[in-house]
Amino acid sequence: MVTILKVVAESTRFQNFIIGVILVAGILVGVQTYPSMEAAYGHSIHIADQIILWIFVGEALIKLGAKWPRPWRYFHDPWNVFDFIIVAICFLPVGGSAIAVLRLARLLRVMKLVRALPELRILVTALLKSVPSMFYISVLLFLLFYLYACLGTFMYQHNDPIHFKNLQTAFLSLYRVATLEDWTDIMYINMQGCANYGYGGNEALCTASNAGGWPAAFFFSSFTLIATMVILNLFIGVVMNGMNEAREEMKQELAGEAAAAVSDGFGNDVEAQVTAIMERLAGLVSQIQEIHTELEGLQERRR
Repeated sequence: MVTILKVVAESTRFQNFIIGVILVAGILVGVQTYPSMEAAYGHSIHIADQIILWIFVGEALIKLGAKWPRPWRYFHDPWNVFDFIIVAICFLPVGGSAIAVLRLARLLRVMKLVRALPELRILVTALLKSVPSMFYISVLLFLLFYLYACLGTFMYQHNDPIHFKNLQTAFLSLYRVATLEDWTDIMYINMQGCANYGYGGNEALCTASNAGGWPAAFFFSSFTLIATMVILNLFIGVVMNGMNEAREEMKQELAGEAAAAVSDGFGNDVEAQVTAIMERLAGLVSQIQEIHTELEGLQERRR
């Protein structure tokens, strides 16, 4: 029975079936966002949702049974724990204002797709592994933003109050520059002065027009080069490194599972052989006892 469960849990057809169920669950969640669809097909959606829930329960039971006689190994995989929690939440007796918890659980079932597709698992694992390095890159990026925001506020506060009125506004403007969203407009305003560029319809705010010239061009170009072309590319490098580590971990995980399967199979064979030997020994002991009884009978007859 355990062997059958292992074959089912590891079969491609079973995995593809679960992927299809996850996609249907995601579609149902999207349909439920339309009140008219919910009102018209609410009962059918509820039945479909219950069927999907029990399919996921069956999936968990199959994977638990496949780990027998060590079912706790199922929880060694964080993704299995995630799947189990999502299924368990769906059985909670929630209602009223807590119905949002149930809806969130149904929505999170779509995330099971990450568990089902190895490539998505690699991407998510790579992102999680990159978090520590991303934190330090974010600190560096914040320092860059803070430096340029202070400098921009000092230099362009009076000429361009829309974008550099205060420090927080300068931060937002620099974020726009870093995303390359019409950043040249902000640069030209401070190169040519607000009276000559960009303040059409906002002339009342342009009270101290001052053309910054080429220093303004250098200010914005250097920020764009450092923030967008250099530091943000560090994020890409960190993620790529995380992906390589995630791939290696997945290879080791698959190798470990294969070794465990071989070990379990070898252990089962040894147990079967030991059992067979014990049965043969019991049979031999029984035969010896019968022979001994016959010998005693012969001796009594001779007497």
